[in-house]
Amino acid sequence: MRKKTRYWVQSVGGLLLTGAGLSMSIDAGLQKLSGEPWFWYGTAGLIVFQTGLSLVIDGLRFKGKS
Repeated sequence: MRKKTRYWVQSVGGLLLTGAGLSMSIDAGLQKLSGEPWFWYGTAGLIVFQTGLSLVIDGLRFKGKS
């Protein structure tokens, strides 16, 4: 895979995971307020969020010169 292609795939995938993880964490907070079980769902949301951030930051290695 070319560097530019890998940059785009990894960065866009990371941004999607970051948004999904943030949404999951917010939803877990709302579940906590409702009295529903929230801990494992919130933990998974934080893991997805951190994975997305790591992918975005790591994808910058492949950006190259424009």
